[in-house]
Amino acid sequence: MTQDNCIFCKIIAGQIPSAQVYADDDVVVFKDINPAADLHLLMVPRKHIATLQDCKPEDQALLGKMMMLAPKLAAEQGYRFDGDASNVEGNGFRVVMNTGPGGGQEVYHLHMHILAGPRPWKRM
Repeated sequence: MTQDNCIFCKIIAGQIPSAQVYADDDVVVFKDINPAADLHLLMVPRKHIATLQDCKPEDQALLGKMMMLAPKLAAEQGYRFDGDASNVEGNGFRVVMNTGPGGGQEVYHLHMHILAGPRPWKRM
């Protein structure tokens, strides 16, 4: 399921280039072209879902997969949380899913931001 005018659908289809770091049958992950942090990845499901609010019960496994994949990808990029809460810099990551205009969503294709690096981040 895709939307003709959706930039993320076009990235997934390979019509727009991206700096891809991961892809499988369910999701594509690439570097944000306007990063808000040292690490700023976008995890986008291949299935076009406009917002988190539009998810259905059948999307539960996809959402769970996205949440489980985020720590793996952050760790691969050097931002694994090592359990030391006193070590703030470079020790952990942030996961954000904006929903609707009041929530800061700019592209209406469900996506997850994975951010890490020195704080404060520029936005999010």
